[in-house]
Amino acid sequence: MVPPLPSQRSPSASPSQPSGKSEVSDLRLQLRQLAGSRAPGADDSKRDLFKRVISYMTVGIDVSSAFSEMVMCSATSDIVLKKMCYLYVGNYARSNPDLALLTINFLQKDCRDEDPMIRGLALRSLCSLRVANLVEYLVGPLGSGLKDGSAYVRMVSAVGVLKLYHISPATCLDADFPALLKSLMLSDPDPQVVANCLSSLQEIWNLETSEEASREREALLSKQVVYYLLNRIKEFSEWAQCLVLDLVSKYIPTDSNDIFDIMNLLEDRLQHVNSAVVLATIKLFLHMTMSMTDVHQQVYERIKAPLLTLVSTSSPEQSYAVLSHLHLLVMRAPMLFSSDYKHFYCQYSQPSYVKKLKLEMLTAIANESNTYEIVTELCEYAANVDVPIARESIRAVGKIALQQYDVNAIVDRLLQFLEMDKDYVTAETLVLVKDLLRKYPQWSHDCIAVVGNISSKNVQEPKAKSALIWMLGEYSQDMLDAPYILESLIENWNEEHSAEVRLHLLTAAMKCFFKRPPETQKALGAALVAGLADSHQDVHDRALFYYRLLQHDVSVAERVVNPPKQAVSVFADTQSNEIKDRIFDEFNSLSVVYQKPSYLFIDKEHRGPFEFSEDIGDISLGADSGDNVIPAQRYDANDNDLLLSTAEKEESRGLTHNGSSYGGLEYDASLVSVASSATPSPAQAATSLQSALAIDDLLGLGVPVEPEPPQPPSLKLNPKPVLDPSNFQKKWGQLQISSSQECSLTPKGAAALTTPQALLRHMQGHSIQCIASGGQAPNFKFFFFAQRADEPSSFFLVECLINASSAKAQLKIKADDSSVSEAFSALFQSALSKLSVA
Repeated sequence: MVPPLPSQRSPSASPSQPSGKSEVSDLRLQLRQLAGSRAPGADDSKRDLFKRVISYMTVGIDVSSAFSEMVMCSATSDIVLKKMCYLYVGNYARSNPDLALLTINFLQKDCRDEDPMIRGLALRSLCSLRVANLVEYLVGPLGSGLKDGSAYVRMVSAVGVLKLYHISPATCLDADFPALLKSLMLSDPDPQVVANCLSSLQEIWNLETSEEASREREALLSKQVVYYLLNRIKEFSEWAQCLVLDLVSKYIPTDSNDIFDIMNLLEDRLQHVNSAVVLATIKLFLHMTMSMTDVHQQVYERIKAPLLTLVSTSSPEQSYAVLSHLHLLVMRAPMLFSSDYKHFYCQYSQPSYVKKLKLEMLTAIANESNTYEIVTELCEYAANVDVPIARESIRAVGKIALQQYDVNAIVDRLLQFLEMDKDYVTAETLVLVKDLLRKYPQWSHDCIAVVGNISSKNVQEPKAKSALIWMLGEYSQDMLDAPYILESLIENWNEEHSAEVRLHLLTAAMKCFFKRPPETQKALGAALVAGLADSHQDVHDRALFYYRLLQHDVSVAERVVNPPKQAVSVFADTQSNEIKDRIFDEFNSLSVVYQKPSYLFIDKEHRGPFEFSEDIGDISLGADSGDNVIPAQRYDANDNDLLLSTAEKEESRGLTHNGSSYGGLEYDASLVSVASSATPSPAQAATSLQSALAIDDLLGLGVPVEPEPPQPPSLKLNPKPVLDPSNFQKKWGQLQISSSQECSLTPKGAAALTTPQALLRHMQGHSIQCIASGGQAPNFKFFFFAQRADEPSSFFLVECLINASSAKAQLKIKADDSSVSEAFSALFQSALSKLSVA
């Protein structure tokens, strides 16, 4: 098959991709042939070539090599070719300033063309080059353009002045262009030229910081300029109207008559079809009447109808934006909109984000006169196929119940939700019933009668389960099965992944214990044991607090955990009044849609949380323990690779002991001195021990749970052994496992693993050193080594896998002398059994 000629395109080639490396060269050749051609059909051929060049440029192919040919072909009266050429030149002029010099002559020539469209396009392209070296060529055409007889050219020139200012502010100001813009703004008959002049002037003087700029900003807000623009506002486009309204909103009226005159001029803008114009007018009305209370209230009445009309007639996106502003007004004056609640009923065809906002508005305007109708409507939404909307509707019913005084019918509706046999409905209702009981304790009898029939197995969401557990503890005297339900939940402690639920379980078990001690004794003991061994710091701390509180004084513990309850009168709002006022000041902006002031999403320090590395290898367990603790390292599945990666990391961080060797952990004598200084008297110690044993025995935490640790055999270990990581790895690969056993930790020992450094220090005190550690709660992995005191060449190597939840440890021991492995194993287990909470 004969290949296509260079001037032809392969039929299979993509129209937007060159078929070969010579494609751009072929385009240059054809463009050079057509440059200056006056033959019939030449412009059509140029169009085809220009389209190919623009298509390549659009997909990112570099066609800057055809720059000179494109400039030569621009000598034509075809406006389509002119537009494509200007687009090409504007794209490559910024990245190739030297090539941009080639365009100056033909662009300046086109700025003097007879056709105003070509003059305007050329001037726009000339200002869009944005090359600092070409600034001197812009001043003349811009000055002529501002005085051009065509409104289009003047409109382009007004924006071109702003472009020139961004390239070279000094050149723009020296040419006195701002004064020309101001004169043009106040005298030009074309409204779009006036709008462009106003936009450019505002941006220029806002960027300037001189005294002259301050005077000019004040001049723009003078009464003469403001009324001139207001009298012509009907001539402007929608964008220009919003620009003028924004300027007028910054104007300070001289008196009340001035305010009324402005409002009368803009009265018909409230009926505009464009929502941006309506919202800008409303912002102006609201801000101007802030100091006039009566008029301000009348403004609310006046703007209500236009806003409701926009909500019902706009697209969903525009409707949401208008609803967001309406929601802000509803929060400030709910009584004014209480009679229009039916406008906020949800329609089946509306998207979920609009429905959610309408539900919030129904909650805000609910009062004694419309509560029944609103709650009836919301209850219909609870069976909606859209689960998020069903949830929101139930929450709305609950919020209305919390803000009303007569809640008889609402409570009945909420309790009926529990009979719908839908998991998400039950979950949301339980949370609301809990809040309802906190505010209205008198409804406890009716609510508990229904809640008591709900099986805890059917409640899986953490918030709902926490609410149910709270009620089991708070009203355990009214719920016969409360202790047994709590006991079954505590038995499945390890299967509960939510720390919030475990925290509520601890508190509920304590409350139930003080009300029904015999039935809750076992459950409370199990909860404290599980809580002390929990890997979550808050759960561990609360369990330890409750345990020590019971040890100190049971009556004090009851007063702390189960004090007399007072009804909650007001629930905290998520937004402060200051934040709401800030949002109101930024009416008709994204702040209203985001429901947060602009500085929270514009300022850098408020853009979001810092991003931290999730690499566990960068996190060491001993980072806060001083120099005496070896940082824990991440371990791999392959034991043989563990210590090599550990050594490499330690070398890179410079954390080594005794040169290249890992020294044993040194015992901190200061801990002993502090502990000895706080030692109680023998009588106090005996009383405290007796009280502790009594509580432990009562809750099942005594001798049966924590057996007497075995006595260690007579095997002497070197208190400060030294073993190089590479030798440890070499020995671990060469030696056989001489002992493999499983042992148990005491509950206090398992609880101590919330800070793994406690185990490292504890084993150090028994002459057993840790060379590497890692893992995540509740599973930990440690590598220990020890050295015989009588035979320095005899080492013991230990791999210790600990599960803090089950309080179990699996040991693999390797030794140079396997005959004493059992003795060392017994010594290791004895040391491990003595671990306890510091």
